[in-house]
Amino acid sequence: MDLRIAVEIGALVLVASMISREIGVSIAIVEIVLGVIGGNYLDVESTSWLVFLASFASIVLTFLAGVEVDPEVLRTKFKESALIGAASFLFPFVAAWAFAYWALGWSSDAAQIAGVALSTTSLAVVYAVLVETGLTNTTTGKIIMAATFVTDFGTAAALSILFITPTIWLVPFFAASAFLIVGMPRLQPWFFSRYGDRVTEPEIKWVFAALFLLMYLGDKAESHAVLPAFLLGLAMAGSFARHRTEQQRFRVVAFSMLTPFFFIRAGMGIELDAVGANFGLIALLFIVKVGAKMTGVYPLARRYLTDDAWYTTLLMSTGLTFGTISTTFGLNAGIITKDQFSVLLTVVILTAVVPTLLAQRFFQPALLRRDAPPTSIAAPAALQPGSEGQG
Repeated sequence: MDLRIAVEIGALVLVASMISREIGVSIAIVEIVLGVIGGNYLDVESTSWLVFLASFASIVLTFLAGVEVDPEVLRTKFKESALIGAASFLFPFVAAWAFAYWALGWSSDAAQIAGVALSTTSLAVVYAVLVETGLTNTTTGKIIMAATFVTDFGTAAALSILFITPTIWLVPFFAASAFLIVGMPRLQPWFFSRYGDRVTEPEIKWVFAALFLLMYLGDKAESHAVLPAFLLGLAMAGSFARHRTEQQRFRVVAFSMLTPFFFIRAGMGIELDAVGANFGLIALLFIVKVGAKMTGVYPLARRYLTDDAWYTTLLMSTGLTFGTISTTFGLNAGIITKDQFSVLLTVVILTAVVPTLLAQRFFQPALLRRDAPPTSIAAPAALQPGSEGQG
């Protein structure tokens, strides 16, 4: 182990938390930016232990994204959320895929990675904004949250299905995934009552053990554990909702020890020369994603959320965690080049910030406009000082 690299990354993680607090930007974005600086100017190299920690962190992030979804919201607003979420995934997925393949001349697999990476909606950004603005219990907030789940489910499914290479290991991979998704929620109440509320946190450890198993079998099957991890999180969402303290502790462990490695390593893969040389391409892909989101989402949002259609559309245009996971997977699998990775990840970061700011500044929901003073503009929680969610 290169301890110099460990010291440098440890310093970057600490500085990222401080900067996020001071300037009010999501820590995930700050960590990616510092990863860019570290990789381009500080000679921070990607070691085997960093690759492993970053890979595990991506699966933990995916699991937590599933945990954040409220199953009751999906049930009560299924039609609206399913239609908006499906359009939010399909339109940018097809548009980015087609644009990368036909207009940019990327390979078919690389174009598919572009489609997956730019089809996402950031569940963490959306969740943070809705909590901060007090919209989580409103019709608008419930539909947006549920629609975000549908979008991210499509993203996770597409990444898994498109890049599966059939092997005999798929059988135990699918079997173990099904067993964990069905069995763990049923065992959770007993496990919590028997082993919970201890300083050693067995509740977190058994989730980690399950995710390690999914990673191992997914690697053996030449697939990816992102979809079963997401479904496992969704299946266990009810249990964690009844044990908020454990959920908070899980997030503390993840966001303090694991996810910084994922976002910093992702930033290390961005080559600034490639970004500068492809600035126009970045702008075009940003327009493709946001334009496709607006084309697909706005008509449906206008139908079901007439007064908040633009707010809904812009929040559904955000992206960060799943976009970063998809692009990193593509780079690690040799599907996209470093230049393509730099372009896609830069677009993903821009979509985490720009649509959120526009939604909060110019398209606040009618409920907030009635309740707030005329000059009051609520800042999104994901962009508030000290906001250290998954982005």
